[in-house]
Order: sequence, then structure tokens, then C-alpha cells
Amino acid sequence: MSDSAEAQDIAIAKDVEMTQPKKETTSNFKSFTSGGVGGVAAVLVGHPFDLTKTRMQTAPAGTYTGAVDVVKQTLARDGLRGQASTSSMYRGMGPPLVGVTPIFALSFWSYDLGKKLVYWATPDRQSNALSTAELAFAGFFSAVPTTLVAAPAERIKVVLQVQGQGRPDGTNFKGPLDAVRGLYKEGGLRSIFRGSGATLARDGPGSAAYFVAYELAKKALTPKDQPSSQLNLGAIIMAGGAAGIAMWSIAIPPDVLKSRIQSAPQGTYNGFIDCARKTIAKDGVKALWKGFGPAMARAFPANAATFVGVEMSRNFMDKYL
Repeated sequence: MSDSAEAQDIAIAKDVEMTQPKKETTSNFKSFTSGGVGGVAAVLVGHPFDLTKTRMQTAPAGTYTGAVDVVKQTLARDGLRGQASTSSMYRGMGPPLVGVTPIFALSFWSYDLGKKLVYWATPDRQSNALSTAELAFAGFFSAVPTTLVAAPAERIKVVLQVQGQGRPDGTNFKGPLDAVRGLYKEGGLRSIFRGSGATLARDGPGSAAYFVAYELAKKALTPKDQPSSQLNLGAIIMAGGAAGIAMWSIAIPPDVLKSRIQSAPQGTYNGFIDCARKTIAKDGVKALWKGFGPAMARAFPANAATFVGVEMSRNFMDKYL
């Protein structure tokens, strides 16, 4: 682990031993805020790729020939600028941008909490450095509370992203709030939270791979003699990009199922397994990898931006708070 990451882990370990309320509150605030900053950066960079991925995953077979065709058809249908003066490639960005602060803030806060749980469960450990398995546990744990916010935000985002293709019932929502009202009218909170299980199935293993890849890559790329207070921007960018690739290399199949569950008319699927069974029966196993190209194209720049935002904001707060 890099000096910077090890310094953060030592601080987390000390927080477990020293439970002063003020110190704990400051640590939580830093984790929460830096995660939110990173999330905003991720959405601004990655949303056009995400829209392309979602449309490929949810469109009927034969609608698009590939990612470039999605972009061409989207721009041809909506023009460079879509409804309400919003770029058509940024359709559906409202929910993730509004929800991104609590989603990413919860993710990074929960990751630190997962680390604290490891230290709490291993009081006699010989080193503050966490093993790969312990980092993976903390990463998986981070997805549990995050799903409570991410699942409804994803549901609204997906519905808005695919309505440019036409909803089966002919309904078109004017924006995020209209979508919330319409989905609640359709099936109450259960409709708004549809796909929560699929979201956790995607983000649990994905987050484990995400944080492990970042910690290991950053350690390998950061010079051993570099002070922990000095950020290595190149290492952060490369490690963040590697984290995104690691996550999405295993997250695409559950993401495809999540997108289909959240975009389909009510009653189409009885759950995650039923969606997988019907998807494979209709379109084959290869359907589970739809959107892989756009996801990989998005993974590096969006997650590099995430960790630059996280690390820079955390470094700033460590200096002045």
C-alpha cells in the first residue's frame, strides 16, 4: 500500500482506538464530502458513455449496430440539443447528478467504515496495513448502504435514458420529478426502488474489485519515498482508471439485467433470476455483455476523474480542517 493510503489506514485504525466524537465526526465528514466531489466529477465526464451503454442494453435486438450507431441515432433523433435545452447525450443526467453526492459520499464513507469494522474485528493485528481480502470486504460492504440511494436514482435515470427509444406504454416523462410522480403512481415506492437487488448484485462485487484495484495500483505507481501529504496526480489518474476497468469488467452482466428490470413495463420480470433466464432465452448469453464497449470506454476517464476529485478534496481538508 502507498504511503498515502497507509497513512489513511493508520488514521482509521487510530479512530477505532480513540473514539473522541469530534475526531470521528471530522473523519466522517471528510470521507463523505470527498466522495461527493469525486462523484460529481465522474458524472460530468462519464454520462454520455453511460447513456450509450444503457440504450444498447435495453433496445430490441437489431436496433443498433454498435456504440457509434447509438450516438448517431441519438443525435439524429434529438439533435445536438434535446428537450428543455439539455444535450441529448446528457439525457437522464439529472437523477445521478442530484443523487451523486449522497451515492458517492455514502460509498467512500462506507468504505472507510468497512475498514474500521476490520480493525474492530482484529484488535490483535500485527500491522495496520490491510490485506487484499480485507480491502475487498470493505469495498463490498460499501455497496450495501449505497444501494439505498443508488437504486432509485438508477431507476429514474434508466427510465429517462431509454424513453428516447419510446416507452411501451407511450408515456414520456418531462424530467426527474415527473418520472418520480409517474413511477409512484404506477406502483408506489416498490416501483421507484425496482432493481435494488440487481443494483447490489452489480455494486457489491464491483465495489470490492474497484477499491482493491485502486489501492494496489496506487501502491505500485507511487514512489516509496514520496511524503504522504504529497499527491501523485499521475498515480491517482492511472489507479483510478484501473479501478474503473476492474469494476466494469465483472459488473456488466448484472448491470444489463438491472437496466432491463428497471426499464421494462411492470410485470415483465419476476426478479433478477427471471430476467436473466428470459434474457438468455430470447437473445442468448451474449446479451449479458451488451454495452461492454461503452462501459469500458467510460470506465477509465470517469473513474480517474472520481479519484482525482476524492484525493484532491481529501488532501485539501486534511490541510485545513
